[in-house]
Amino acid sequence: MATAERKPARTRLIAGPGILLVWLYGVMVVGAVSRSAYQIATEFDRAPLAYALSALAGVVYGFITYTLVRGGETARRAARVCCAAELAGVLIVGTWTLVEPSAFPDSTVWSEYGMGYVFIPVLLPLSALYWLRRARTAR
Repeated sequence: MATAERKPARTRLIAGPGILLVWLYGVMVVGAVSRSAYQIATEFDRAPLAYALSALAGVVYGFITYTLVRGGETARRAARVCCAAELAGVLIVGTWTLVEPSAFPDSTVWSEYGMGYVFIPVLLPLSALYWLRRARTAR
């Protein structure tokens, strides 16, 4: 009888505060995707850049949520890269909306560093990066 090789168990990323991160990212997925889908479907010609950026934010939030739930070292690394990209996007778009408001006739999820979302878009990637770094050192 052949014995099957056992794969090492994936490191859980959603233990403790990680559960809150998954929940918050899940809420952001729903908010960003539903908002952008409605705006793209009904008034895309009004602010195409803003609505496309909101859709992109929703996709990024969805991928981060998936990687956190999936767990494991590869997922942790992918989540770190996405969280860093998300933070860069929030900082770039947030600064852009303050410096050149005419480029955004309507706001995005990341406008003014996420002020319309109680600054969760800027705080969430910072918290996630901290958690993911801590999850790596706890292994």
